[in-house]
Amino acid sequence: MVITSTLPSDFDASSIAIRSSLQDVNIYINGTLREQYSTSKTRLIGKNSASRFIFCSTSHEDAGKELRIELTTYTSNYSGVVNQIFCGDKADIWQLIFNHYGLATYIAFFTLFAGLTTILFSLTLGFVYHTSFDMEYLGWCMIMGATWMLDESKIRQLLIPNSSALASLCFVMILLGPIPLLLYADNIQNGLHRRLYHIVIGISLLDFTVCSILAIANIADYIETLPLGQIILIGTFLMVFIHLCLYIRHRKKASDHLLLLAHLLVLLCVAAECVSVYFVTSLSGLFIGIGMLILLFVNIVRTLRSIQRIENERQQQELERKQKQTELLSLQMMQTLSTTIEAKDEYTRGHSYRVAEYAALIAAELGWSSEEIQQLKHAAYLHDIGKIGIPDLILNKPSRLTDDEYNLIKKHTVIGAEILKDITFVPHIVEVARNHHERYDGNGYPDGLSGVEIPIHARITAMADSYDAMNSRRIYRNALPPEMIREEISKNRGKQFDPEITDVFLKLIDENRLVLDNQLSPETEAAAQPEIDNTISKFISDVVTTIKNQEETKHYDLLTGLPMRALGEQLIAEFMKEHSGCLVFLDMDNLKKINDIHGHKAGDRALKNLGNLLSRYTIDGLACRLGGDEFLLFLPDVTAESVSDTMTQLFKQFHAIAQADTEIRYASLSAGLCLCTIGDTFADCYAKADKALYFVKQNGKNQFSFYQQINYQAPGSASIARDLHQIADSLRQSGSYAGALDLNYRDFSRQYEYMNQLIIRSNCRCYLVMVTMETAADTLPHIEEIEQALSQMEQSIRQTIRRVDVCTRYSAMQYLIILFEPIETQIPNIMDRIFIQYYKHSKNHSFQPGYEYLTMTEMKENDDK
Repeated sequence: MVITSTLPSDFDASSIAIRSSLQDVNIYINGTLREQYSTSKTRLIGKNSASRFIFCSTSHEDAGKELRIELTTYTSNYSGVVNQIFCGDKADIWQLIFNHYGLATYIAFFTLFAGLTTILFSLTLGFVYHTSFDMEYLGWCMIMGATWMLDESKIRQLLIPNSSALASLCFVMILLGPIPLLLYADNIQNGLHRRLYHIVIGISLLDFTVCSILAIANIADYIETLPLGQIILIGTFLMVFIHLCLYIRHRKKASDHLLLLAHLLVLLCVAAECVSVYFVTSLSGLFIGIGMLILLFVNIVRTLRSIQRIENERQQQELERKQKQTELLSLQMMQTLSTTIEAKDEYTRGHSYRVAEYAALIAAELGWSSEEIQQLKHAAYLHDIGKIGIPDLILNKPSRLTDDEYNLIKKHTVIGAEILKDITFVPHIVEVARNHHERYDGNGYPDGLSGVEIPIHARITAMADSYDAMNSRRIYRNALPPEMIREEISKNRGKQFDPEITDVFLKLIDENRLVLDNQLSPETEAAAQPEIDNTISKFISDVVTTIKNQEETKHYDLLTGLPMRALGEQLIAEFMKEHSGCLVFLDMDNLKKINDIHGHKAGDRALKNLGNLLSRYTIDGLACRLGGDEFLLFLPDVTAESVSDTMTQLFKQFHAIAQADTEIRYASLSAGLCLCTIGDTFADCYAKADKALYFVKQNGKNQFSFYQQINYQAPGSASIARDLHQIADSLRQSGSYAGALDLNYRDFSRQYEYMNQLIIRSNCRCYLVMVTMETAADTLPHIEEIEQALSQMEQSIRQTIRRVDVCTRYSAMQYLIILFEPIETQIPNIMDRIFIQYYKHSKNHSFQPGYEYLTMTEMKENDDK
């Protein structure tokens, strides 16, 4: 194209400028070539020269001369395109261009800077929070958009001298534009349409490759193949917009709806940019820049909210982690407490751990998940924690429990459930603690549940608990043989145990899979968490309270249900500080005679009846057992007459109870009473009541007397003789001495010390003999058999030793005998006679008696050494 014109006669401009649009430019004045622009020798690819402003120097001398401008393009897209021609000073022309096109360039630079900042910021956040953010891909979109805007800038020739490089890069940005956009959209939608987006990215790369090959081969410039890239870009925008609409439709976040609006505006900006490329070139890049800034603002808002969400999630995870650690710490504390309880008895040490492991094996065989198995182990480990509320005297009792003791020990299930009721982080822990002694047939305790009413965790624990009890040594028996255990479990299938669980457990036994590691507790972690501190504190408080209650139960007499001496005297002394009343020193007469004739069970029955009777008569007062057959009562706010009536009724009722039971018919009561007022000391009243009781004893027993009514008389020969006869009569009624077999170990020790002194003074020779009842190999005698054998051994000793010899039961399976001046060579004969008598009485050969002896002189010499 050639443009010809004549410069005005008054022309005095110093420059003429025109912008080429992919055109070579030649400027002639009066036929002389003044300025030429062509990139044929400098451009790398393409057929056309890059668009730019061409300046031609002029002066006033050129006024009236011919101006000819030749525009040559090799692309039909820009054929016939003529841009505005500027005349004037070169600086003024550039100022005009800056005023007209500078805004888009400024926006491009800002977008470029914002894109780089966005990428760096996003990478930093990703490093800190270990995740990717939408802003990273948006930053790449902004950099590509800014690069394209700078390429399209009308003043790009001021930025880079070689405009051809920027011109080509402009088209490359359009062709590759869908790639960061699709990655950005894919990240927003969490990979919902990732496969489709990868296909579109492949198409974009293929289009870019084809267009580049055509441009390098000078077959077609980027501008000629650009429409396809623009279609792909617009199609990508539409597809992403539709997907975002569908994705955000079900989401309620305000930032998501704001993002949808921003993409709609960006889509409009892209459409406007595509139109401006062909019709309004002065606006090239402006709409893309505006769209990028809109997206930047929206994504800053989204990123801030994402950071807030991540922080909240991180804090929540940290709280959950600390809570888990605290739960493990709490569990470790409870397991340690449970282990401590078991450590009181060497026979049950490690029981809870083994029960937990056996329960886990059963659950695994039933197909439970690892989490469910772990929860069961934690619950099973604490199944017996309620035993902290049961006195050690009962837990470790070597003989058969009485009904009252058994009822008390059954309470450990309820106590355990009460202790664990606020522990919520271990599911089913309360069920296991409360119901692991329920039976499948409904005959268990404490609730009498049956069948599937019993929680499955408790049924599994019951099986594991019973197996470990049978498979462990106890104080009264050895561990049962495996075949006996299997038979016992099979026999109780459907009775004590769940049939399905029984079958599973028998399978484990048959496959020899019940083998545990030699450790007493599982590994646990420890940490702290504020939210559960209250639970831990309450748990510890409950445990401490239970321990305190257990300590208090040690001060109560299990036989009579009354406080023991220390606690009882303390309570009565405190009660006397606030109330007047009567202190009663009570004694049960003839208890020893009952024990000698009918045994200690009869004596215990008499004491229990008296204890129950005293509890009823001291509802408003206090009663305690001082020890043996002595009791102490305090009746508050009473008169002498009312106390007399009360004691009369008490004596009558006890006499009726004694007469109704032939074995305790000898029992009677004697009591000394002391009326006291507030201010009287306990010690003084106690001494007076004791003197009153002594007075009653001197005058025939089976009566009561007030201290204030005692009539003291000077002792004379008649009273002395009377006292002596009473004492002699009492001694005759108390039982004859036969080998001192009725001595307890303390009395035996006194006798031993007496004989030891006798040996020192008179050179007597005495021997200490220990008789031991040993269990025969491969036998498991019951406790009844043990007691029967010991009773028969006692009878044999009674019949053999002399009256000067002393004997006592030393331990559960041993007796001690002091033989006074025997011939040492005859000691084996003496022991043989005892054992012969034993074998005559006993037909049970599960026990083999043996003995050892030492001279007490040798023991004294060893002690001196």
